[in-house]
Amino acid sequence: MLWQQISHDWASRRSEFPSQAPAAARSPSAPAFPRPTMPLSLPANPPSPTGWHLGHSYAELPDSLHRLVEPTPVRAPELVILNAPLARELGLDPNHLTSPEGVAIFAGNALPPGSHPLCQAYAGHQYGHFTTLGDGRAILLGEQITPDQRRMDIQLKGSGPTPFSRRGDGRAALGPMLREFLISEAMHALGIPTTRSLAVTATGETVWRESPLKGAVLTRIAASHLRVGTFEWPAAHGDLPASQALVRYTLDRHFPEIPASPSDALALLRAVASRQAGLIAQWQLIGFVHGVMNTDNMALSGETIDYGPCAFMDRYDPATVFSSIDRQGRYAYGNQPSIGQWNLARFAEALLPLIDPDEPRAIDAAKEALASYADAFQSHWLHGMRAKLGLANAEPEDESLARSLLDLMQNERADFTGTFAALTDESLAGIPAFSSWLEAWEARRSRQPGGPQSSHDLMARSNPAVIPRNHLVENALRSADTGDLRPFERMLAICREPFRRDLATPAERQPAPEGACYQTFCGT
Repeated sequence: MLWQQISHDWASRRSEFPSQAPAAARSPSAPAFPRPTMPLSLPANPPSPTGWHLGHSYAELPDSLHRLVEPTPVRAPELVILNAPLARELGLDPNHLTSPEGVAIFAGNALPPGSHPLCQAYAGHQYGHFTTLGDGRAILLGEQITPDQRRMDIQLKGSGPTPFSRRGDGRAALGPMLREFLISEAMHALGIPTTRSLAVTATGETVWRESPLKGAVLTRIAASHLRVGTFEWPAAHGDLPASQALVRYTLDRHFPEIPASPSDALALLRAVASRQAGLIAQWQLIGFVHGVMNTDNMALSGETIDYGPCAFMDRYDPATVFSSIDRQGRYAYGNQPSIGQWNLARFAEALLPLIDPDEPRAIDAAKEALASYADAFQSHWLHGMRAKLGLANAEPEDESLARSLLDLMQNERADFTGTFAALTDESLAGIPAFSSWLEAWEARRSRQPGGPQSSHDLMARSNPAVIPRNHLVENALRSADTGDLRPFERMLAICREPFRRDLATPAERQPAPEGACYQTFCGT
């Protein structure tokens, strides 16, 4: 399988970047680099009266990993939506953020106090093919230090061209930015690690794609924007000092419990693999299709990032694909676990010179580190599936019970979310195709402690009644494009309470009509 292949082929790629790193750094005989800890700097100034408290630890990394750039002002900024609860969590004053001064920051017409904006350099494997990338329409304003001392990236998406725009306009359209706001909030409410959206601001300008669209800027919040592709950039340039600095920085920022040691790179690989196994298992358990699992879209923090062509599956089918450009189904729902491991193998490639100067030994160590991914994913998935079935204890036949239900769902073209919600609400019993399975399930539930009520409560916490149904999301976005935000706000309200069974109407819980075709698009 592809994910099992780890090969050190960066040397052939370095010829594309002959001036990016000194010859000594590109040499296979270069000495090992020291592994000092890199404490993350807190800002020198106290928080501003409006709550801005920005640090800039990423800017302290080698210059090859970022470029200084400011947002490009827009003509007529207008706040479309603010995530006030998130603002308060970040220590920001929502009243200020809705003022003309706050809206100017969200639009890129002004900078928050203490900001030193930059765009990040990264590479990536896009649909399996390596390319150099970088933030082409996103600018990092800084890292907000929250009242509980977390460090959160504040990024503007759609804020104008950067050195990595590759002739693009650096802008974004209103519909996709509202879509990311809605889906990321839904994911957060479902308990899945994710970037979040603080605001969407209309620009008063037109974005030209296949047709003219209303322009907008999204303010995205993330634990960081470190990606597998962030490491692929210095690896392709042969820049070992930058790679080493990134390793320690990533450990300090996301895995502070791992102490500095000569095996930093291997420890990081294991830690990232563990988080990705858990994250992708959670995607599978709610029927989420990311849609563009390129290595530049795998966040090392373990958060879901990039909501371009994503969607939630209605009728269960492992071959489900929504992206208009994924014609081969590379990133189909059923492929997501193996693609996750394929991406981790590319991460391992980028780390090989830091794992061991002897390449064969480095490859063996990396393979051993990645070998636990499949078992970790399976463990997370089965644990979650037991919860969806109301099973608090474990028995050897549980996986077979779960997979036989999925087979039935596929054969019957059953709705993924609706089937588990019906199981929770005890309304699946009237469907003849499921009768034999239900008997086996009830027998299994009888062999666990806690009784029926405990089982039901576990299912109610694990099986959402509401997801962002694709056809309803599109209707809400079309309405928002005309200036009517009411359908969008309704969708946002019910998606923020996904486990409530009394909030959504029956129509809001139903899949799209049979035969409806739904596609998502990237890069808008």
